[in-house]
Amino acid sequence: MKKQIIFRMDDAGASSKQFEVYSNFFLGNFLFLKYLSVFAAWGSYQELTAQAWEEILEILGKFEAKMTVAVTAAWVEEDGKWVAFPKKFPKQAEILKKGVSQKLLEIANHGLTHCVVGKHLPLLFSSNRKFHREFWSWVPKEVHYQNLEASQKILEDYFGEVVTFVPPGNVWTKDTEIAAAKFGLKFLCTNLPKFETGQKSNSLTYIADSNTFAFHDRDIVKNGINWLEEKIFEFKEKDFDVTAVENFARGLK
Repeated sequence: MKKQIIFRMDDAGASSKQFEVYSNFFLGNFLFLKYLSVFAAWGSYQELTAQAWEEILEILGKFEAKMTVAVTAAWVEEDGKWVAFPKKFPKQAEILKKGVSQKLLEIANHGLTHCVVGKHLPLLFSSNRKFHREFWSWVPKEVHYQNLEASQKILEDYFGEVVTFVPPGNVWTKDTEIAAAKFGLKFLCTNLPKFETGQKSNSLTYIADSNTFAFHDRDIVKNGINWLEEKIFEFKEKDFDVTAVENFARGLK
């Protein structure tokens, strides 16, 4: 039997791709410098197009592979107002829904906003990276509950049942876990080394990145669709069954 490896793409629908702008160099965060490629660590990039998603489905079908897509349920605008993913990106949402119906995609919850709303805009003289994680311990507990309830409603109303939670930036608290479980989430993906796949906490089962090839939509935007095909082919050549969290999790029961 082939070994299983989870394929997971994060950040679909996250406005952090536009507003999380910083440099890993101290001086690189000064004014406009953080936008220059020589200094930029993340910088702004575009949402994947509907055509790109069609091509992704074709590649997954070709290799009989399945992928988890961690969707941020709402895009946060510059003024702090947010727009639900299916409304902001209706064509992309429609194709993702088709991928779910074809059993090529699993939709995961990647937060409501991916950021601390009101602190999400780029800063003049420093990095704003820390404000593009949603579930900090210093964010009021009620916000954790409100955001997870709202994000689950948006995603499940459009895509159907959502059971996998991918905390933005691998930041969450025990309150986040309790809220996630309350609103129907069962699995939490993390790359923090202290957690192991199968470990349980507050009714959630951890899925460690040791069992996952995790990447961002940015990788495809920057490297092209062929990058994804090459990665899937690479794992297939190593005799891996490229699957999604919900498939992989069946073996944990």
